[in-house]
Amino acid sequence: MKAKLMVSALLVALTTGAAVAADPVIPKVAIINQKETGVFKVIYEGAKVGNVNLKIVGEDGVTLYRETIANVDGFIRPLNFKSMEPGEYTIEISDANGKHVEKVNYKIERPASAVHVAKIAGDSKYLLSVEKGKSINVKIYDSKDNLVHSESREVTGNLGLVYNLKDITGVPTFEVTDGAGNVRVIRF
Repeated sequence: MKAKLMVSALLVALTTGAAVAADPVIPKVAIINQKETGVFKVIYEGAKVGNVNLKIVGEDGVTLYRETIANVDGFIRPLNFKSMEPGEYTIEISDANGKHVEKVNYKIERPASAVHVAKIAGDSKYLLSVEKGKSINVKIYDSKDNLVHSESREVTGNLGLVYNLKDITGVPTFEVTDGAGNVRVIRF
């Protein structure tokens, strides 16, 4: 009886071991979007040392970048998308044990045109300067977040405006939106 029990246990162990060996170990991969930098960080951990293939594919299915990283069991690699067009890309990491495919969405996040607001000393006047703007929308709020002024302007080159805010309560907040929808908020 003991012999039959041991043979049964051995058969179960061998069958389980064969099933685990037949099931490939997919690489562990994390892709992190480093917001506002245009860089995606790829973190790879493999089961054993070997070659790893890294590929970036565009929306149209064209391979844009391909690299083989030799004799590693892990790495961290920054992928800089700054010179690429906004859109959806596929990052594929593969090794001898499997493949990881992940789609990433790259978008260009630009602040509104160079915008600066300064309080003019001793007055309730504020200077708004916009460098290389196109079209802007300026909103000014009082300390209770009530809208006290709103205007849209077409800017050719640089612009400087002085706002006299003596009639508002508390310190103002400026919200400047450019033609692309980028918003810059300046609080005092």
